[in-house]
Amino acid sequence: MSDPDAVRALAEADFSDVADRFANAGFNLRLPAKGIVQITSSAPPGKRLRLLLSVGIHGDETAPIEMLAHLLDDLAQQPHALRADLMVVVGNLAAIAQGRRYLDADLNRLFAVDRGDLQTEAETERADAIMRATAAFFSAEGGEKWHLDLHTAIRKSFYPAFAVVPDVIAARRKQTLAAWLGGAGIAAIILNSKLAPTFSAYTASQFGAASCTAELGQIGLLGTNDLGQFAVTAAAIDAMLRSGDTLAFRRASPHVFQVAQEIVKRSDDFQLTFDRATQNFTPLEPGALIAQDGAGSYHVGPVTEYVVFPNPDVRIGQRAGLMVVRRT
Repeated sequence: MSDPDAVRALAEADFSDVADRFANAGFNLRLPAKGIVQITSSAPPGKRLRLLLSVGIHGDETAPIEMLAHLLDDLAQQPHALRADLMVVVGNLAAIAQGRRYLDADLNRLFAVDRGDLQTEAETERADAIMRATAAFFSAEGGEKWHLDLHTAIRKSFYPAFAVVPDVIAARRKQTLAAWLGGAGIAAIILNSKLAPTFSAYTASQFGAASCTAELGQIGLLGTNDLGQFAVTAAAIDAMLRSGDTLAFRRASPHVFQVAQEIVKRSDDFQLTFDRATQNFTPLEPGALIAQDGAGSYHVGPVTEYVVFPNPDVRIGQRAGLMVVRRT
């Protein structure tokens, strides 16, 4: 189990102990905004890995906060073991403090220039701060750029750990990422060709990073998560931090899915055709009705599709689910 003091410190964006240990070991430390720390070597960038780890983009997704707190606490005891330039982002601090997904707007829909009617919401300032810090971290030439945005899903899933990968990532880098994810205990990946305004899509499209949104289990209260079920994922991240390379932690290939259609909520009359117990990756037969939305409706296409992230409670105009098809 994670040290409860370390977990509390990370959840409250208190990097004082971690920062002191790495600074005393000769690393360059920057704290560009509350809840963001950048730990970089004084050596020339060269081929050095630059790894961005983000947690708490949704305030009620606490397992990654606990997992990362444990990793950082262990690494800070041996700071010279760090072989990568590391940036850690604790996302929606106010929502984490209140145990809520978000306060006014979903932070993971704000990593874009055009935010429409969300521009005035409280979370936009936080998104801007994260984007500025990310741009500075990834601005140096040379080296690999990776971003693992760690989440937990609202619903249970037939694959307890899965990831969404922006299809915009260059083919070779995407293959390396898929191999790493499979070896890190991620059983399935979803390739999404549409650039959503998410943090991982932002880093992939703007900086060419090997990025993903990794879903690790279900939402839970801070301090109560069973981290044992994601021990392989934690070990794979730790190995990357200590080796500075992106070789697969072990040999295991994830199942690969592709987004077939995005289900967007268009009105207050929006209704999914299945209940809230329906798990991620539940298959729906060709032609099946997915959702009714006023006079319109969504149906499965000519092959079986699997539902992921179904959420009828989103705002009008936002994604209420993905339908994916299996590739491998």
